[in-house]
Amino acid sequence: MADVKAHITGTVWKVECKVGDKIAEGDTVVTLESMKMEMPVEAEDEGKVKEIRCQEGKPVREGDTLVVLE
Repeated sequence: MADVKAHITGTVWKVECKVGDKIAEGDTVVTLESMKMEMPVEAEDEGKVKEIRCQEGKPVREGDTLVVLE
């Protein structure tokens, strides 16, 4: 199991995956908006999306878990 965490504080602009999706290492799972820039959050491991812990338009802090892979 692996957690995909926010690398910056910002707002969730777009969730790029859904529960059940197969994710490869390097795939963008969430796009964050910070200081008017879009920042992709990429998976560091491969796996299947077990849980999405963020919502579009909601703020997140650096280190928050955004997606859980199994």
